[in-house]
Amino acid sequence: MAGYESMATMLGAGGFMAFIAAFFAIFLVSVIVLYIYTSIVWMTIFRKIEYKYPWIAWIPIANVAGILQAGGFHWAWIFLILVPVLGWIAIFVLAIIATWRIYEKRKYPGWLALIPIAGIIPFINWIAAIGNLVVLGLVAWADR
Repeated sequence: MAGYESMATMLGAGGFMAFIAAFFAIFLVSVIVLYIYTSIVWMTIFRKIEYKYPWIAWIPIANVAGILQAGGFHWAWIFLILVPVLGWIAIFVLAIIATWRIYEKRKYPGWLALIPIAGIIPFINWIAAIGNLVVLGLVAWADR
């Protein structure tokens, strides 16, 4: 009986590890798909507002500097990322303001840039994330 119990335990542990591996694989694919989507969206928006470096949308962290610059701020504000917590909050606020300005350049209401703020609220953060992705797609591909 002892051999049977250890085999069941091993199968249980193997099943758990398979679950963890599958979860990680799905998570990784989701992150890659979201990265590609947002990069294409921001590159399209940058092209339509005639920002001179639309390819910067593909470079992590530099893409936020591009959003800041396209929104009227100096790109060097991105260095606030080196200041823990307060710098990150400042970049978040500057990015919201820059996105507001970009949306207005594309003839969309600027307040749509406030949707990511709802991501702070538990239970509706998924709705805010999906809403933000939809709005970004509209701003990129639906001309007004």
